Amino acid sequence: KFARELGVPLAEVKGSGLKGRITEADVQGFTRSVMSGAVQTLASAAQNKPAAGGSDGGAGLGLIPWPKVDFAKFGPIERKELSRIKKISGANLLRNAIMIPAVTNHDDADITDLEAFRVSTNAETDKSAKSGGTGVKVTMLAFLIKACVAALKKFPEFNSSLDGDALIYKQYYHIGFAADTPNGLMVPVIKDADKKGIFQISQEMGELAKKARDGKLSPAEMSGATFTISSLGGIGGRYFTPIINAPEVAILGVCRSTMEPIWDGKAFQPRLMLPLSLTWDHRVIDGAAAARFNVYLGQILGDFRRVLL
Repeated sequence: KFARELGVPLAEVKGSGLKGRITEADVQGFTRSVMSGAVQTLASAAQNKPAAGGSDGGAGLGLIPWPKVDFAKFGPIERKELSRIKKISGANLLRNAIMIPAVTNHDDADITDLEAFRVSTNAETDKSAKSGGTGVKVTMLAFLIKACVAALKKFPEFNSSLDGDALIYKQYYHIGFAADTPNGLMVPVIKDADKKGIFQISQEMGELAKKARDGKLSPAEMSGATFTISSLGGIGGRYFTPIINAPEVAILGVCRSTMEPIWDGKAFQPRLMLPLSLTWDHRVIDGAAAARFNVYLGQILGDFRRVLL
């Protein structure tokens, strides 16, 4: 189970336990070796072959061969090798995109009041910092993590994983969040987010994001997620279709919030709207449940007091 969460092929791991059994330490050691470049998995080795597309060209799926093109004959080119992180994550992304029947629901959440509360909370934090306070500023993503935990509790199938013909419902809430780094995308995990407050989550997110940028994240800090949030809010965009991070069954994508005129029944009012993109595994979740999840999540973000209910 631990190996599956990290995407480690057990057939390539040498066991150090009794009679060659593979231990958790062996899996962690193999992951560290791959990240450092000392060891290459068969999947990534196949990607590094000079064959077109970095794989078997689709032959294993019965597809026509990948086109072989001499790009240089059309104009100047420059060849750059993929980073180790992209080589490792690329194989997982390809598997997830092909093997998971994924569907994406798009919706908007009114976060006008929540953003005002966040801004006032951070203003109070600035004042307390001058008198020796912690100075931890809360982010909208921290509120989103708590809101997702509440939604996962109401709709437990979103916090599950497929195991053959069975569905494993997890009684813990570990939320992964995508962190952009100079070497590629990494997904640190906030463990037991249901037991932590907004300030603690914000602080942990900041620490994990810094570790990700510095290349110091451990395998344990990137494993065990039950649900993932991918946020492009700091960059822009409107909606997108995030790829599910197996063995999870859903992932939430969020983009930059915008002020929009919303009809309140009598007049248009300026409201801050947050775009939501929920991708889900259709083998586990149906469209009605996904729509209800998004609606409930929007209700919580619209009035955060619902988290207490």
